[in-house]
Amino acid sequence: MKLEDLSPLMKCRRAGGFSYGYDRFRADPAVSSLQWPDDVLERFLYDHGDNAAFLDDYGTGDLCEITWELETVPAADFHGMPTGASDAGCIEEFAENPVHWVDVRPREVGLHWEEHGTWLRPPLLIDRRFLDPADRGLQVVEGRTRVGVLRGRLREQLRVAPDHQAWVGRP
Repeated sequence: MKLEDLSPLMKCRRAGGFSYGYDRFRADPAVSSLQWPDDVLERFLYDHGDNAAFLDDYGTGDLCEITWELETVPAADFHGMPTGASDAGCIEEFAENPVHWVDVRPREVGLHWEEHGTWLRPPLLIDRRFLDPADRGLQVVEGRTRVGVLRGRLREQLRVAPDHQAWVGRP
């Protein structure tokens, strides 16, 4: 199943507005058959599944082939980690002013960075072999601002934990 196979469901979700919430979306047999963690399902498919740029970046792979696990990723691994081509350069833009991007979030986000040196909600990363079997490494799918803040905080020598939790999808 590819992202485009979910387009009828995404149209129903958009047309239904608030009456077509996440619980209804995840109960759909096509979605529930993936057996993805709720956090991943919500942010990957429910939030972005019909976004044109997202479809360009992630629309070719078979979603059934991805297994998601919450993993601990060293801070150093995020240095230079790309995102999809449609958003190339955005992580670097967020890294230019990490304090601003934390300040515009709810207060608990900033407190968590100060107290723990990491984000509140793990970003979504994908093994690049899913996109190209010859490629290696991880790519940021969702959480580009968080990864940019991490890079910027490292550069500005602000508190950053040595390791961070992230949802990692692997083929």
